[in-house]
Amino acid sequence: MKKLAAVAIRATAWSLMTGLAILAALNAWVILSTRDQIHTDILDCPPVPVGIVFGTSYGLRGGGANPHFHARMNTAAQLYRLGLVDHLLLSGDNRTRYYNEPRYMWRDLHRQKVPDSAMTLDFAGFSTFDTLVRAQQVFKVDQALLVTQSWHLPRALFIADQLGMNVQGCVAHADAPRLDVEMRAREWLARAATVGDLYLWHRRPHFLGPTVPLTAG
Repeated sequence: MKKLAAVAIRATAWSLMTGLAILAALNAWVILSTRDQIHTDILDCPPVPVGIVFGTSYGLRGGGANPHFHARMNTAAQLYRLGLVDHLLLSGDNRTRYYNEPRYMWRDLHRQKVPDSAMTLDFAGFSTFDTLVRAQQVFKVDQALLVTQSWHLPRALFIADQLGMNVQGCVAHADAPRLDVEMRAREWLARAATVGDLYLWHRRPHFLGPTVPLTAG
């Protein structure tokens, strides 16, 4: 019985180490293959026709404003004012009548004097994957700046690269504490899952719909 228990423990430990090694390797692939596309200074971001702004919650669960949301909106508005993008695609979750990320994004950018003609709202950006597939297939975006935080950009850029899009990442610097362990673990798992989505399961977006090519503002 003791020998069987020891074998089971060794097998479990081996499986765990193998899984962690695969997870680390997939994360390294995603991060290293996209690092040259990430620009931490907004003035280094190349001018392109479209900026794709990824949605996130307007507020935090515990109350208060979400610094990641406001950093993305501020960066998007600055890109437009600097003439680095002509149009902003605001893509986010709108699963219920009470949760509407694109509408909050539009409202914030409207307050920052970005004209309505320079913004398109995508209400079916349920995930990073959905946002990028829809940008390419629905809105016919082939070249873009991706606007989000530095920890999110590698995964977003990796997906766009695999779709054949010509993209660069512009970091939205948030005035927020460093990512906690739970969020870091979630992003590590999401990067690994992304590889599976693209190469194993051939994931499709929740919804595509008719083609609506973007027009510059």
